[in-house]
Amino acid sequence: MNKDLRLEAEEQEIMSINELANLGEGEFAYITEISSAEAGRLFAAIDGLPEDAMLYSLNAADGTPLALTDTLSAARAQAFEEDLELATVH
Repeated sequence: MNKDLRLEAEEQEIMSINELANLGEGEFAYITEISSAEAGRLFAAIDGLPEDAMLYSLNAADGTPLALTDTLSAARAQAFEEDLELATVH
């Protein structure tokens, strides 16, 4: 990188790691399909999940698990109820 570009980059305001982690906090969420084994790790308070079940986790923008459901429509409804905008994650 040449010296002028480096100086220009240093002059720009850079987002801190904490600001990046909190980006979209309380506004955005995403849904992931997870196995019951993974659900048991993420939601330790939940007992008795069937071993072969595929479930849906509603997650905050920072990845914090918010809700566990057995259907995609229930996860979407939970996001709607919490006034969260769903983001698509690939």
